[in-house]
Amino acid sequence: MVTPPVTPSLTLPGAVLFACTHNALRSPMAAGLLRRYHGARVWVDSVGVRPHDTDGFMIAVMDEIGVDLTKHKPRSFEQLDDENFDVIVSLSPEAQHKAVDMTRTMHCEVLFWNTFDPSLVEGNRETRLDAYRQIRDQLERRILEQFPVPPMGQV
Repeated sequence: MVTPPVTPSLTLPGAVLFACTHNALRSPMAAGLLRRYHGARVWVDSVGVRPHDTDGFMIAVMDEIGVDLTKHKPRSFEQLDDENFDVIVSLSPEAQHKAVDMTRTMHCEVLFWNTFDPSLVEGNRETRLDAYRQIRDQLERRILEQFPVPPMGQV
């Protein structure tokens, strides 16, 4: 588990959208991690360009750190209930293009964290799980750098 960095003056966005190609593993993983550290302080959602079934390996590696994503339902940009986000973090080139198109008519910061798709890794179960863990841990580090946890008593 990564130790959250502490920042004396913390300004969090009100709403963050994570986007990837399928909304099956990277974006729900990132959304689950941000919720883990910031709970209700930040509205978090996730989408994909072409939604696909939720990835079982993603559910397994998130469960290892106590984040339950078993109820995640993949959705597309078009299925968003609300488009009022302060920050959109795209995790794949396809999602980046879609995010940029979406924000042409709205004020929103778009970040591009090009993140490897661990579902492309072949091998036995443990080899594949290790690839997912690496992506989970990488996302956790980036989230804590971009959206640091406030010091105790300053929430």
